[in-house]
Amino acid sequence: MEAVKNARFDTRWPAEQKEFFEYASQLGGFRTLSEFVFVAVQERAKSIVEEQNKILVSNKDREIFFNAILNPKKPNKRLRKAAEEYEKLFG
Repeated sequence: MEAVKNARFDTRWPAEQKEFFEYASQLGGFRTLSEFVFVAVQERAKSIVEEQNKILVSNKDREIFFNAILNPKKPNKRLRKAAEEYEKLFG
């Protein structure tokens, strides 16, 4: 089993801000301020990454859609046959 490496992350906050975070941590049922900060930052980071990925996927979908509209492929045999059948039925 591979050992988990921990990394240190030091910050400095104004005393009033730290007290506020500690209070929120207690209200939230967290064991430590570090646990509270870790969970809060993790959730926010996940939200940012998910939102960015949605934008990237959306942009890629938009690119594919407009490329298909602006540079359509020629109809294949099946599509031409379907169009002919449509014309026969509804022509």
